[in-house]
Amino acid sequence: MPCDLQGHVLRRKRLPWKTRGALPGEPVHEWENPAVNRRDRSSRGPLGDFLAARRASLSAPEAGLAETGKLRRVPGLRREEVAHLAGISTDYYTRLEQGRVRTASRAVLNALGRALQLNGDQHRYLIQLAHPEASDRSGCRHGHERIRPQIARLLSNLVDTAGLVLGPYLDILAWNRLASALFGDLHTIKPQHRNLARMVFLDPHTRSLLLDWRERAQETVSTLRMAAGTHPLQPRLRALISELAAHDGDFRTWWGQHLVTMRTCGRSRLNHPIAGQFDVDWQFLTDVEDEKLWVVLLSAPAGTSAHAALRNLDAVAEERGLQEGAWCGREPHGCRATVGSPNRAGAKASSAIAECADDGAHSEE
Repeated sequence: MPCDLQGHVLRRKRLPWKTRGALPGEPVHEWENPAVNRRDRSSRGPLGDFLAARRASLSAPEAGLAETGKLRRVPGLRREEVAHLAGISTDYYTRLEQGRVRTASRAVLNALGRALQLNGDQHRYLIQLAHPEASDRSGCRHGHERIRPQIARLLSNLVDTAGLVLGPYLDILAWNRLASALFGDLHTIKPQHRNLARMVFLDPHTRSLLLDWRERAQETVSTLRMAAGTHPLQPRLRALISELAAHDGDFRTWWGQHLVTMRTCGRSRLNHPIAGQFDVDWQFLTDVEDEKLWVVLLSAPAGTSAHAALRNLDAVAEERGLQEGAWCGREPHGCRATVGSPNRAGAKASSAIAECADDGAHSEE
């Protein structure tokens, strides 16, 4: 070893690792995945991050393996155990997790999915990460999501049902009057902040509204994680994730756990400052002509106290002049389609949204 004139061993100064997070170009933070060695995080891609996170979350007994008595340096399975369960070599799995191999055959991915006990959503996410050419890696451009007039009329004509249209990163693109009454006057929220994920984590009204906040918030993180697998280079998505990670500790923790599960229906308990506590059934519907958009409906069975609460809330919203609307991102403050009367809702909202759609089409030519 090199020494100085006094015979002391010279040691090279350790430089900070050039690290990257789950999205290309992002700095990695300690919250990204504390169970994973930081040296490994420096060079592997999203596929390696996901494999390592799932491996760390699965114990040997859960995987059907007997404990050997050897001290485990990290929680979860060892790499050789995952390789054994998947029927592949330890060296190959290690190269996959460390990012030295960035893809794998469907057979290997299926075997890894079984070994890591991935659910359907997690398995599809794994395929996306390993075969990026099969998905839209460029992402859809924020501000160019187009809402068909028929969807606008659907929201306008809903009775005793709150309706939202969400973009691929949970931006709220359209809403009806009852949705505005539930989540607060959506017209008063800046368009760039009118995002369901941002509201779930950073808006006090939405956090207090959801009595099952933890479950809904984890599902929100999962939705963004799946979007990141499909559109990792989308600036809007990267900015949103960075903002949430910087301001909310729960988001940082759950993002680092690589939660991947998509629920399309369920029931939530709400605590509204006007309507009180009641349950709503929610449903995510996909537009078959544009799978990047979701129509979200919140309703309650007729004749129940929850249904009465929604009707009362809608009456209060009408009395206070709350309006439905839509935003296409054309102007700095968005272009809005607003109506004050349910009888005029469909035609006027549809006309304005159609105008947004035409402008979006011209801007892409």
